Amino acid sequence: MKPKDQNYSKSRRLKNQIKAVVTNPYNLIVLIAIVLLTYLIVLPLLDMISTSFTLAQKDARLAGGTAGSFTLYYWQRLLGSALTKQMLLQPLFNSLLIGVCVSFFAILIGSVLAWLMVRTDLPFKPFFSLAVIIPYMIPSWCKSQAWLTMFKTERIGGSPGFLMSLGINVPDWLAYGPVAIITVLSLHYYAYAYLLVSAALNSINSELEEMGEIQGAGKATILRKITFPLVLPAMLSAVILTFSKAIGTFGVINYLGSKVNFVTLSSQLYMNSKSQNTQTAFAMALIMICIASISVVVNQKLIGSRKSYATIGGKGGRSTPIRLGKHKLLITAVLFLFFVFGIIMPIALLILESFMLRQGDYSLSNLTLHYWIGDPIATVMEGQPGIFKNANFINSLINSLKLTFVNGVFGTIFGQIIGYICAKGRGKLHGKVVEQLVFIPYLIPSIAFGGIFLSMFSTPQQLFGVTLVPSLYGTFALLTITSVVKHLPFASRAGTSNMLQIGGELEEAAEIAGAGFFKRFIRIVFPLSKGGFISGFMLIFVSIMKELDLIILLMTPKTSTLPYLAFQYQNSNSPQASDCVAIVMFSIVFLVYALANIFGDADLAKSMGG
Repeated sequence: MKPKDQNYSKSRRLKNQIKAVVTNPYNLIVLIAIVLLTYLIVLPLLDMISTSFTLAQKDARLAGGTAGSFTLYYWQRLLGSALTKQMLLQPLFNSLLIGVCVSFFAILIGSVLAWLMVRTDLPFKPFFSLAVIIPYMIPSWCKSQAWLTMFKTERIGGSPGFLMSLGINVPDWLAYGPVAIITVLSLHYYAYAYLLVSAALNSINSELEEMGEIQGAGKATILRKITFPLVLPAMLSAVILTFSKAIGTFGVINYLGSKVNFVTLSSQLYMNSKSQNTQTAFAMALIMICIASISVVVNQKLIGSRKSYATIGGKGGRSTPIRLGKHKLLITAVLFLFFVFGIIMPIALLILESFMLRQGDYSLSNLTLHYWIGDPIATVMEGQPGIFKNANFINSLINSLKLTFVNGVFGTIFGQIIGYICAKGRGKLHGKVVEQLVFIPYLIPSIAFGGIFLSMFSTPQQLFGVTLVPSLYGTFALLTITSVVKHLPFASRAGTSNMLQIGGELEEAAEIAGAGFFKRFIRIVFPLSKGGFISGFMLIFVSIMKELDLIILLMTPKTSTLPYLAFQYQNSNSPQASDCVAIVMFSIVFLVYALANIFGDADLAKSMGG
């Protein structure tokens, strides 16, 4: 072949390769995903960093600079001033205390429950399997309300709680402060550990444990030498998830810590955001992101390059329950007591308080339906009617239902698409890029994340003088975008877990038969992922329905949701009305989950696995 012909052949081959890449729908989807994730995740993060080094107009005179110029003023104020201990060190210590303690107790409780439910012959499993995930459906701040109803003291809370009304003297340290916060958050976040560890245990072939038993190993040895090492990656993932959420939580800190001046980084961040100290708030948020990032790096070092525990024993292996023997009755009784006092009683207390006209009075004459269906009384609830006659409640209910369903649908669709990219691109550059980009929102505290999007979309987004996105402040669209992006890490995890269960040979066979990409996706991928789609929808639905921290800075009277309305009632000294709203919210979540479980085989544990 002549050199001229060889050059033409290479040029034509290169042109065909470029054409194949450009016209491949999968590559187009990957490109769009990377562009959107960069715009909605990377740019806001960079804006947060930039803002923390930009001098605000109100601080220009004090800092001795010009507004909009580069400055280290806010970092110096946080890290090296007389206010450092009050603004940073004490809140940081409190945050780390809460994060470490909650992680330890939540992982301990969740892992033990997961092992009992998945690997043993524990009786009443249908009841326990439902009871064990109820804490995931109840917002942590609702548990705080129940805690106050039980332990509140007259010395700090004003009116007595249930125990005080019985003549039991409750110490203040039990009612408020770190002990109360750690207990409430541990009883809330153990559900995350349970979902992750149970998903890992379900993937382990019980023959591994049986072989150890045949060799004469006892139950404790099998648990320590075989089961524990296999689920360790899942437990470490649960530690990171719990730790990050615990140090970033705000609602529980506000309910149980504010009256005794127990502050954390999240509560300081909220106060600075509400006081328009955006630069200081963002600097604190960056410190929290660094802490979360360090915990993730440590986690990766501990588990090495192992990113998934779904391949531990292979799916389809048989599972033989371990006999609890003579301890079965005792363990079952302990579990019943745990669920009665840890789950059923808090809900019962919220229901009871919602029917009490005056706090602290548990007599029958004090029971009323006023906070549910009552007409306005000037001296009660600031003259507002019961929630079912209250326009604010109806507006918040409609907003919450719209937000959860819209975000559930769009978040799940995006999560499945990103999960498809991550699953098909495992080990490839584009798969790693998408996986890392979608993980970033997980590291950003919810309050800070809401603040970033509020700052970003409060003014029109322009490019070369052309308005691409109008101002979204006070709109439903802003709530939707913020909620979808923040929950993408969970949605994509559910999507990846779902897509990894679909064999690639099915698509390859369809491609050989002449089916295009979109036809393969609609006819093969989507039908096979329907069960995972419903589980992913429920994961997002439950998370957003109870969300308070993320949207608290975005709220306006027009866009108020049920969690924010309950928060307002609690802060305006109407805890009974707040209880009513919380009960309605939990009832909606429980009903939707029950329907999805019955008709759609929804499984939160499957959607949390990865």
